[in-house]
Amino acid sequence: MFLANITDRGATPALISSMVFNQAKLKATAENVANAHTPGYRAKQLDARSFQKALRKALDNRGGDPNKPFEIKSAQVNTVAGGRLQIVPTPEPVQNALFHDGTNMSLEQQMSELAETGMAHELASTLLSGRFDGLRKAIRGTV
Repeated sequence: MFLANITDRGATPALISSMVFNQAKLKATAENVANAHTPGYRAKQLDARSFQKALRKALDNRGGDPNKPFEIKSAQVNTVAGGRLQIVPTPEPVQNALFHDGTNMSLEQQMSELAETGMAHELASTLLSGRFDGLRKAIRGTV
């Protein structure tokens, strides 16, 4: 309980949720790329902006009280029992026309999203690592 109160404060739950979301987005992008030449395949997407808005709302609703649940609710991401995130990608809408094989995916766009999501994931990982390093130093009594 004591450690949960320490680790559930501040930005830690948001960073963990961001990492989980980014992992799911990377998985969806990898699946899209793997099916790039599958006729009729419809690319899947996860909307990062919608997630970020839901994350901001969850932080605002929680305030500074670590005893309040940290719940994210959006069209694609929801907090379920045990505080886990349920993430459901949706089919990417057709923007202009379908390609000749019936797909709606641009490989260049997928690579761009892969790089962007990878950088966001690394940022969240670095920030979370810094928070845990600070806790580790406090526990050991080192500066």
